[in-house]
Amino acid sequence: MNKNTFNGILSSGAGSLWWGIIGVLYFKSVSFVDPMELIVHRTVWTAFLLLFTISLYSKWNDVFLILKNIKKTLILFLCGILIVTNWFTWIYAVVTNRLVDASFGYYIFPILSVFFGIIFLKESYNKKKLFAISLVIISVIFLLFNFHSTPWVGLIVAITWSTYNLIRKKLRVSADIGLFIESTFMTPFAIFMFYILSKDGNNFFSPSDLKISFWLFLAGAMTLIPLFLYLKGVELSGLGPTGMIFFLAPTGQFLLGIFYYGEYMDINKLISFAIIWIAVAIY
Repeated sequence: MNKNTFNGILSSGAGSLWWGIIGVLYFKSVSFVDPMELIVHRTVWTAFLLLFTISLYSKWNDVFLILKNIKKTLILFLCGILIVTNWFTWIYAVVTNRLVDASFGYYIFPILSVFFGIIFLKESYNKKKLFAISLVIISVIFLLFNFHSTPWVGLIVAITWSTYNLIRKKLRVSADIGLFIESTFMTPFAIFMFYILSKDGNNFFSPSDLKISFWLFLAGAMTLIPLFLYLKGVELSGLGPTGMIFFLAPTGQFLLGIFYYGEYMDINKLISFAIIWIAVAIY
C-alpha cells in the first residue's frame, strides 16, 4: 500500500465516522426544524465557509479557471443537484426516525461505488473483492425482499451518492473548489426556499433567537468537514477502497438508530446486516 492510498483511507475513514456518529447526533438535535430549512442551511453555510477558506488560501484563480470550462461548470451544476438531493433525503430520514433505512442506502452505495470503479475507471479487483461484493448483493436482495415497503429513502441515498462520487472522481476537480462551485450554484434556490418558509412563518433561523440560529449555522461545518475528508480520500485512493471504508458511516447510523434512538429492528434486517459486515471483513 503506497502513501497516497494509506492517507486516502485515513481521510475517508475519518469522514465516514463523522457522518455515522457526529453528523447523526447533530441533525437529531435540530430535528424540530423543517427538513427543507435544514437543507437550506446545509447549502448556504457550506458555500459561505468555502468562500472564506478559498479566499484565505488564495484559490480564486483555480475557481475561475474551472468556471471558464463550460463542460466542467455544467457537470458541477449537475453534481450540486445530486448532492443536495442526497442531503435532503438523509435529513428527512434522520428527522422522521428512519436511520436504519438510511443506513441501508449507505450499505448499497459501496457496491455501486466498487462496480463503477471497475467498469468506468478500470480500477483493479481480485477474487476476494468480487466475493465480498457478491455477499453484499445477496444481503441487499434479502433485505429488499423482507422490507415491508420499498426502501425508497435508502435507494435515493445510494444512487445519488454513488453517482456523485463517480462524476467527481472522473472530473478531477479538487474537493474544496468543486464543492464550493456546487453549493454556490444551489444557494439561490436555497435562499428562495428560505424566503417561502419565512413568508409563512415556518423558519427557525432568526435574529430574535441567536442560539438556535448559531446552531443551524453549524450545519455548514457538519456538512463540509466530513464531505471534504471523504472526497479527499476518493482522490487519493480511488472509489473501491473508500467505497468499502465508507461502511463505517452506515454502521454508526445503524447502531445509533437501534440502540440509542430505539428504532424498530427485526430478525431479517439483522441477518442481512450481518452478511454485509462479513463481506466488509473479507474485503
